[in-house]
Amino acid sequence: MEITVDTIKELREMTSCGVIECKNALEEAGGDMDKAKKILQKRGLELAAKKGGRTAKEGRIETYIHQGAKIGVIVEVNCETDFVAKNENFCKFTKNVAMHIAAANPKYVKKEDVPEGVLAEEKDKEAFIKEKCLNEQPFVRDPKKTIRDCINELISSIGENIFVSRFIRYKVNEVE
Repeated sequence: MEITVDTIKELREMTSCGVIECKNALEEAGGDMDKAKKILQKRGLELAAKKGGRTAKEGRIETYIHQGAKIGVIVEVNCETDFVAKNENFCKFTKNVAMHIAAANPKYVKKEDVPEGVLAEEKDKEAFIKEKCLNEQPFVRDPKKTIRDCINELISSIGENIFVSRFIRYKVNEVE
């Protein structure tokens, strides 16, 4: 299959990856769009792993008040530069994460945050982690992906280390 500018543009719009990355992925996949997307996703995961150790001291505090003003969320999402913190895709992601927290009610950001005593009391530890840890939860807008998958996709498209550092969820008349 011939790789055209339109094909590269279409893949770029679907993945938010750079033109060169899209062209190389399409060449490697022999022009197959689905294979090229998988190649870019794999490269994105590799890129996310490499960037995971970098310092991210910038970011954004996002808020969300659910309709009816009964549930509210404040979430901090960090990145490496203030430039990225103002990026449209980053801002959209932070808003989506805040809405996800309002809907899914996680208790922890990542599985490493769960106290050993709490985890020891659970019969099905994996199910508990998927239910209570934000990064492991299926994203409410696309249940095929976890929040971690969404973060990795954003890292691969933006090129910086990004992570959710903390959040708080309030619900009227609910005390923990």
